[in-house]
Amino acid sequence: MESELQQINEVYQLITQFLVTYSFQLLGALIIMVVGFFIAGKVAVVVQRVCEARKIDITLSRFIGSAVKIIIVVMVGIVSLGKLGISVTPFVAAVGALTFGISLAAQGLISNYGAGVNIIIGRPFIVGDTILVCGVSGVVTDVTLGFTRLVNEDQVVITIPNKHIIGEILHNSKSKTLVETGLVVAYSTNVDDAIELIREAILATEGIQNDAVSQVGIENFGDSGVNIGIRYAVSTTEYFSLKYAVNRNIFAALRRAEIVIPFPQREVTVLNNVDSVGFVDNIG
Repeated sequence: MESELQQINEVYQLITQFLVTYSFQLLGALIIMVVGFFIAGKVAVVVQRVCEARKIDITLSRFIGSAVKIIIVVMVGIVSLGKLGISVTPFVAAVGALTFGISLAAQGLISNYGAGVNIIIGRPFIVGDTILVCGVSGVVTDVTLGFTRLVNEDQVVITIPNKHIIGEILHNSKSKTLVETGLVVAYSTNVDDAIELIREAILATEGIQNDAVSQVGIENFGDSGVNIGIRYAVSTTEYFSLKYAVNRNIFAALRRAEIVIPFPQREVTVLNNVDSVGFVDNIG
């Protein structure tokens, strides 16, 4: 019993001596940390607002603000450790060794972060752009160090690790998506009238902007008729709905103008020999 009381007394004296000796240092370090975190947050917000006011992309603005906050927090941490009399040199060496070990175990994660830095600094696309990469497309809603998030017309959220974006062929159509389609009209049709009719039907569709790139022309000549190529831009978030509406308007306009869309044809030739029948394909 006495030995236990003696041990408790020794621990109490040790704690008391530590607090008496280092209480002011601990209090000072704690105050520095609290004030440092507060200042880091405020400075990060100010830096981000300044970047946005100078018309810098919101993704890059957030990245700069976060980087400034991290730098200030690290500096405050070093000052706090110095206040406690702790040398940061061994700590830095340990962090370096730990970082090297983690980098070997998390190469995929680091690759994503490295690619994210390239995207944020190089800015091949920004939030609000429409991109096509890795076989998927959508509007960019968020760009982080680790991944890029897209959303399509069906409100499906697509998350792409950044390492799969850098080094790939990237299509960026800003806020628009190009629709490429076509149809066939009979050779007896006045092609100029048909082209003008199709162009008017596209621009008359509700939701199609007047400045949309509308290109209609002869693409090639088929077996059954003239192939008309059609290209126009639509808002990415309304791609399918506008495409279907345009197709319906074009079809209705062609019917009103009695422009013939020919059916595929097959010619059958019967030879003199009843056992021999020749087929000639004429499919447009």
